[in-house]
Amino acid sequence: MRTRDLILVAVAGFALWRPAHGQSPNERFPCHGTEIAHYTAYQTSGNIQIDGRLEEASWQAAPRSPQFVDLISGGPAIHDTRAAVLWDEANLYVGFWVEEPDVRGDLTEHDSPVWKNNDVEIFIAGADAYFEFGINSLGTVYDSFLMWEEAYDEGGFSEVPDFRRTHPGLKQVNGVGFKTHPRGTRLRAKHWSYPGLQTAVHIDGTLNDDNDRDRGWRVEVAFRWEGAHWLAKADGRSLPPDDGDVWRIDFSRFNRYKEALPAQDSSAWAWSPHGIWDSHIPECFPYIHFSARDVEGE
Repeated sequence: MRTRDLILVAVAGFALWRPAHGQSPNERFPCHGTEIAHYTAYQTSGNIQIDGRLEEASWQAAPRSPQFVDLISGGPAIHDTRAAVLWDEANLYVGFWVEEPDVRGDLTEHDSPVWKNNDVEIFIAGADAYFEFGINSLGTVYDSFLMWEEAYDEGGFSEVPDFRRTHPGLKQVNGVGFKTHPRGTRLRAKHWSYPGLQTAVHIDGTLNDDNDRDRGWRVEVAFRWEGAHWLAKADGRSLPPDDGDVWRIDFSRFNRYKEALPAQDSSAWAWSPHGIWDSHIPECFPYIHFSARDVEGE
C-alpha cells in the first residue's frame, strides 16, 4: 500500500510526491525547493556522433548548466563541472564538461563502483522507479534500475523476469544518507542495463600521469527512448517526450579527493544541491523541460 499521508499528483507529464494537507512542501526532504534547477532541453535535428568530444553545432548551441555546487551545502566547487541536455526522436543526449587537473581512473569492469574513481552520474526518475548511471574517465559504466518497493506489485515490476524477487541480482536497499524517504525502501536491479545505451569519453590531457596538468575530460551519453519503458509506464508519459513535458533528472560528480579544511567540500558536486550525501532523492532532481524548438534555431 502506498504511503497514506502522501498524494500522487501529475505535473506536466511527470508524477511527483506532494505532502498531504498541512505539511510543508520541504518538510520531508533535505533539499530546498528554491534551489532545485529548471532547464530547457531543446530538440536537435543535427547528427550527434557519440564520441565524447561534444563538438557538433548542436552541443555548441545547447545551454550549459551553471557550475556544479557541493551536493550537501550548495557551496562552490573547486573545479568547474557543467552539463547540457539535447533530444531527438530516437535519443536523450547528455553531455558533461569536467575540469580536472589530474585525470585518473583504474576501474575497468562493467558495474564497478566507479564513484571510487572520479565519475559523473545521471539519475533519471519515473513515477515508481529511477535509473542510475555513472561513468569514469576510462568509460567504465555502472548502471542499475531501482523500483520503489511500495509500487513493486501495482507497477507491474513483479511480472518482469529480470525484476522478480527470486532473481539473484535484485536486492532491497534504502537511501545512502537519507534513510527516511516517505516511500521507504527500493529494490535495486543491479544486473539490469539500459538497452541500447551509447557512451563515450574524451580526455583533454593524459590519463594517470601526474607529470603534466590536464584540462579535464568530457562525457557524452545517448539513452534510447524505448529503453525508458519501465520508467514511463506508471505515469504513461510519452516516449519521446511531447513538447512541454517535464522530467526529473539528476546530474552529479563524485571525486576521490576534497578541498582541505576549512573548506566545506563533501567531494560530491551536483547541478542542484540535495542537502545531504545522497543522490537517491528524486524530489531533489532538477526539472528538465523538453522543448520541440530546434536548438540551432532552424
